[in-house]
Amino acid sequence: MNQKIYHTLRERIIFLAYEPGQILKEQALAEEFGVSRTPLRTVLFRLEWEHLLKILPRTGIQVAELELNTITHLFQARLELESVIGVMAAERFTRGHFDRLAQLTETCTDLVSRHDPEQLARLDMNLKRLFHDAAGNPFLTEMSDRFYVLTFRLWYFNLMKMDTHGLHKEGLCLQSDLHALSGLLADASPQAVGTARKSQLLDHVERIRNTFLGLSHT
Repeated sequence: MNQKIYHTLRERIIFLAYEPGQILKEQALAEEFGVSRTPLRTVLFRLEWEHLLKILPRTGIQVAELELNTITHLFQARLELESVIGVMAAERFTRGHFDRLAQLTETCTDLVSRHDPEQLARLDMNLKRLFHDAAGNPFLTEMSDRFYVLTFRLWYFNLMKMDTHGLHKEGLCLQSDLHALSGLLADASPQAVGTARKSQLLDHVERIRNTFLGLSHT
């Protein structure tokens, strides 16, 4: 599989450069990347398997819609994964991992006042990668990453809709999560870290639900 094309298309889908429901043309994509349809189709089939695209006969390739019911089911699965990965990561956290966590916390402090939705989202991704790396289980990482990407688009969609106040509050929530995790990891409390990761995701889901449904998030 052509990794460059795969990562480029995946990035565009995740960060909504391609809007949910948008129809993409295979020929246009092949021309853009300078490849024949055969290697392109391998990438498209992979993205369809990941539920990021739908290949529609005689129509084109449709970017997956944001379906709240499906995403709710994904979040339910993520809750248990977050807990397990949190425990495993805490048991294996090294000085290098602490250094990376400290850097993320410092970056988040800066982002709180910058109101940059993309950088805030990438920080969340990097926190996820840190825990995956510390847990050290490639099968859990693969499953967690697939679920995360599918739910990430709805969160990012909400971030893009937020005003300065909303982005500031979201940044503060992430900053609070980072400080809490730092303390629990320093105390060497794996079970508490797992519980915290699950609780933080529940709060995250509630904020997404409120924004998506247009409820107050003051």
